[in-house]
Amino acid sequence: MKIAYVQMKVAAGHPDVNTKKILDFIEEARAQSAEVVIFPKLAITGEILGDVWEQESFYNECKSCTEEIIAASKNILVIFNDSEELYTVAKDGEIIDDDDFPCKIEIDCEEERFSNHSELCVSMISEPFVLDRNFPAKKLKCPLIRVGCVGIQNTGKTVYTFDGASAVYNSRGKIVQRAEPFAECLNFVELEEIDKMPALELPEVSEAEKIYSAISYGVKNFLEQIGMKKVVIGVSGGIDSAVAAALYTKVLGAENVYLVNMPSVFNSATTKNLSEQLAKNLGCKYFVVPIQESVDWTVKQLEERGIAVSSFVKENIQARDRSSRILAAIAASIGGGFTCNANKAESTVGYATLYGDEAGFLSALADLWKYQVYALANYMNDKIFCREVIPQGIIDIVPSAELSTAQNVDEGKGDPLKYPYHDYLFCTFVEKNLTPEEILRWYDSGELEKNIGCAKGLVKKYFPTPQDFIADLERWWKQFTGMGVAKRIQAPPILAVTSQPYGARAESQNGWHFTKKYLELKNKLLS
Repeated sequence: MKIAYVQMKVAAGHPDVNTKKILDFIEEARAQSAEVVIFPKLAITGEILGDVWEQESFYNECKSCTEEIIAASKNILVIFNDSEELYTVAKDGEIIDDDDFPCKIEIDCEEERFSNHSELCVSMISEPFVLDRNFPAKKLKCPLIRVGCVGIQNTGKTVYTFDGASAVYNSRGKIVQRAEPFAECLNFVELEEIDKMPALELPEVSEAEKIYSAISYGVKNFLEQIGMKKVVIGVSGGIDSAVAAALYTKVLGAENVYLVNMPSVFNSATTKNLSEQLAKNLGCKYFVVPIQESVDWTVKQLEERGIAVSSFVKENIQARDRSSRILAAIAASIGGGFTCNANKAESTVGYATLYGDEAGFLSALADLWKYQVYALANYMNDKIFCREVIPQGIIDIVPSAELSTAQNVDEGKGDPLKYPYHDYLFCTFVEKNLTPEEILRWYDSGELEKNIGCAKGLVKKYFPTPQDFIADLERWWKQFTGMGVAKRIQAPPILAVTSQPYGARAESQNGWHFTKKYLELKNKLLS
């Protein structure tokens, strides 16, 4: 029995578009003499729809689309999910039940429910790509065909990519055929041949390669979806903006990417030169727009009216002047948008300025820790561009916002975040839902570095005493559960690559809290 399975690009919320595509695939499968054609879960509607289901007209359109698909099933068994039922099986214009299947086929959207008493199991899925996702080999006594979708879908705050993950497994749980990730395709397999096919030797794929595949695919499809063809990126000479520039250049072409360096008196010749070199390497349009005069004018206007402006506020004024004034104006003038280049460590503790560097139409890197951004930079140089487009100087320089003399990169000064340690600490907050109580317990037992995964010796290097360690831990926990939440609520949509992206997390502005056991252990260590 020849089976076709469709790894389909689903347009969420567009049943008309999806149904036309489904009908075309049915026709193609029939032309290729397939007896069965299988579609992913929710191929008509998509998975992430917000409150669209509350629209009666949308619901009625989906029912009409279901009827069209059933009517198109002449001489072929069509397996699809119509959003009302777990699945629908149609042939010759009618819905059929299990007794009329050509063989004993078990169909479900939840693989845990398979009874293991069939000739074939069909798993219809709709799961977004995440780095830590794992499809274990199923212990079934029959072949399994897993069918998923590709494309992007979003919650408004979080954009998910779907890589498909479609594959054929033999009765021993080994993959014998699979669809190319992130590609729409129609695949065929003979049921009787599945257990005779050799198991595939899947290539090793680095984390950086997985990240690049997902993010480049997500950015490309998101830009197409919203109709944006040009982007503006503020480049500082730092790693985040450099990676963003390389990423968007690869997706859109250099002619559609505008790189803007906006120096104040605190920006070094080093970072200004690195920004210019980056633009030359990528071949993008490049502008230098100094901001010191406008920053000084803003401060003067406030001080003339009796408002004292602290050095900290002056830092925020610089960041907002760059995004809200310059980048926004250039983007509007060229008919494009400007990017947010934040990484996950910065988002975790709100190390960004509202309406400043936290502004933009999309945060493509906001689900990546800093070390992953560096890995992505090296991967793009080595494998995507096959030359050094991101200058090595940007990779080597100390990360710094360069908003004051305290962040002078030529003197080795930079951000207050010690990324080799804080990346891993913050990851325990975000992706493992741990609190300072667990962190301090591990610190007390000497198991902190092993448990969070950072390099040995970093804790003592950065924090010589318990007082230093506790002060740092409390500073960032207060930021994570305090102002960081307020900033994340107002942040741009992000592109997800993990199962715990911001935007999808349930967060409330309740303020910071330390448990009683944490305070007891803290007092013990400090005494």
